[in-house]
Amino acid sequence: MNKYQYKVQGVDYEVEIEEVEGNIAKVNVNGIPFEVELQQPINAAKHPNIAKVKIDAPKPVVTAPVQPAQPQPAQPVAAGSGNPVKAPLPGTINAINVKVGDTVAVGDVVVVLEAMKMQNNIEAEYAGTVTSITVNQGDSVMEGAVMMTIG
Repeated sequence: MNKYQYKVQGVDYEVEIEEVEGNIAKVNVNGIPFEVELQQPINAAKHPNIAKVKIDAPKPVVTAPVQPAQPQPAQPVAAGSGNPVKAPLPGTINAINVKVGDTVAVGDVVVVLEAMKMQNNIEAEYAGTVTSITVNQGDSVMEGAVMMTIG
């Protein structure tokens, strides 16, 4: 299994390539499994260490996630004006306890994030008004993804 470190929009990602069969690769991004469609062949002589590549199939290059094994993770995005509330670790949004326009105080639980089979209460670090919410219940998020903004 090959491991790679990437930084996208200031967020670190650890990508592990588990297996490549035909034009489908099974990868883990920060521990979340995906199946990605490969578009461009790889020269096997130049890349002999890719795990479990079938020699009789065209050798592809990972280009973009397609048909994830889990719901597509929400990517870090620019949100409304104010202070962003970011996911402290990868997980699934189980509950959003506020809506845009709600007033929150420091310490109010604004999101419940399930990670590693545990419920994590994400508290507001700032007092103010919720100016945007960039995730929905059931979304998978990566560490550092902006979930909402408090202005």
